[in-house]
Amino acid sequence: MLRTFTIFVPYNLNPNIMFPISSTNEEKVLVSINPTTAAGNPATVDGVPVWTVVSGDCTVEPSADGLSCYIISGQPNVANLIEVSADADLDAEEVRTITETIVYTVVAAEAQALGIVSAVEPK
Repeated sequence: MLRTFTIFVPYNLNPNIMFPISSTNEEKVLVSINPTTAAGNPATVDGVPVWTVVSGDCTVEPSADGLSCYIISGQPNVANLIEVSADADLDAEEVRTITETIVYTVVAAEAQALGIVSAVEPK
């Protein structure tokens, strides 16, 4: 089952807040970003946003435009930190990097079947 998350930061939210996401070690999560202005209106960024695993053993597969990314789980019971950064300054001469952090927790998948196996043996 694919779960999709969209990260939308209201203009009045503290930019240092980390976004929690979790899945099992058998899943991947599609995360999208929607840049906004200080007033909360849609905005563009200069270039392709960069997705980076800062810690943990998950992997990331960003889309070509960088506005979405699959976060692929690693081992269970691991907390991962992922950063997505983009240049907010649309002037080609300057760079003003903005960064959001995702806390991605991976838990072990639960058993769904008992997997009965039988063997016939002589008496």
